[in-house]
Amino acid sequence: MTAIWRNTLTFVGATTLTLGMAHAQSPELSDPPEIEGEVVADYGSHTLRMGIGLAESSPQYLSSQYFGEILEQRTDGRIKVSVFPNSQLGDDVQMLEMLQTGTLDMTYPSSSATTGYVEELAAFDLPFLLPSREAAVAVMQSDVAQDMLDAFEGTGLKALAFSENGYRQLSNSARPVASPDDVAGLDVRGLSVRTMENPVHLAIWEALGANPTPMAFGELFSAMEQGVVDGQENPWSTILTSNFNEVQDYGTETRHVYTPFIMMLSERTWERMAPEYQELVQEAARQSAEYEIQLSAEYDDWSRDQLAERGMEITRLDDEQLGAFQEAVQPVYEEWAPRIGEDLIADIQKIVEESSN
Repeated sequence: MTAIWRNTLTFVGATTLTLGMAHAQSPELSDPPEIEGEVVADYGSHTLRMGIGLAESSPQYLSSQYFGEILEQRTDGRIKVSVFPNSQLGDDVQMLEMLQTGTLDMTYPSSSATTGYVEELAAFDLPFLLPSREAAVAVMQSDVAQDMLDAFEGTGLKALAFSENGYRQLSNSARPVASPDDVAGLDVRGLSVRTMENPVHLAIWEALGANPTPMAFGELFSAMEQGVVDGQENPWSTILTSNFNEVQDYGTETRHVYTPFIMMLSERTWERMAPEYQELVQEAARQSAEYEIQLSAEYDDWSRDQLAERGMEITRLDDEQLGAFQEAVQPVYEEWAPRIGEDLIADIQKIVEESSN
């Protein structure tokens, strides 16, 4: 494997730099796949503005750049993509609303931010539903997942493809966590944990005895720095690329929720495109999503190890400890499974079981 894209790129809102040198210590990431396919005929020009939440070093950003490269190469430059990282244009919820009004073309939210549009997506927020990355990918590439993407029709949003946000892990500045009792505090107060504005996430942390605090991702670093919240939960790669280790002393590999990203396009932008461009955009979205999943897998364990090297105390749970967390959040299933759809959950569990055979 070689470092990705050693040529020089211009980051939106940043100076020009060599991407291979953008981070002093970076994992050896796979190069993007070769771009194949004929150039699509001329059906006009489009510049797509895409807002994302994560940093330039994240798999989300790198794969978004690859998405733009595919479109630009296969249209002789007639479709260009400008990526705005680091929540420059707003948080997930705000950018989704901008897509609906047509003031932004694309965004790449966590599925957890989209459950207000498609309730079935809350299945991904159920704790410990997807036990492995292989199972998660099998679900994201299934007909069940495609039905979820298709369900956005009529919302003002065009859902293009699932990719990986990843397994959410707990970090905090108060104490090591190896059990639900450590979250709840017992003799001390429960941890205040930033969550997304998502009712299932709130229910998970309430079941664990924490004080869940919904907050926009862009506000999180300063909130932890100022002690407004003790901690948060995100994939290791997000914790690292967001520099949360600068304000968080402890991390726990809970893997309590696997969250996808969804590449989204404004329905207004979609409808302005010729069918041939629509087909190309859909194809590029799927190709870049597959690449993002690959990058995330390469980045994940490396990110955890890097956080440890940079001073974060990492707790890795054994099966018994993990079982205690699973037992503590069982009431979340009992509350939410009937609301999300027990048949849907059963379908997902069947895919998970088949993926492990």
